[in-house]
Amino acid sequence: QVQLVESGGGLVQDGGSLRLSCAASGSIFGLNAMGWYRQAPGKQRELVALISRGGSTDYADSVKGRFTISRDNAKNTVYLQMNSLKPEDTAVYYCNADVIGMEYWGRGTLVTVSS
Repeated sequence: QVQLVESGGGLVQDGGSLRLSCAASGSIFGLNAMGWYRQAPGKQRELVALISRGGSTDYADSVKGRFTISRDNAKNTVYLQMNSLKPEDTAVYYCNADVIGMEYWGRGTLVTVSS
């Protein structure tokens, strides 16, 4: 079993910043890409950012230049630094991890950006 535990969500004003963390534990031998997805009310879950084990990154167009994904392989942790937050970034943010081809999800952390 693989457990992903997110932290760092909360309420922030328009233009503010937050940093999300996600720690992976359990049967994580073979942990590969990790990423962040989000789901806003009434909308489908969408990709925010991905990072490979080697550090290659990919971002949704809507967050490029504002969000930065990083990881600490020694700690099996992925981070999402979110700057210049906008009300449309309001969503539940989910951590995702690929472990030898199996996909795992965290329970999510709520980010609310007030205008």
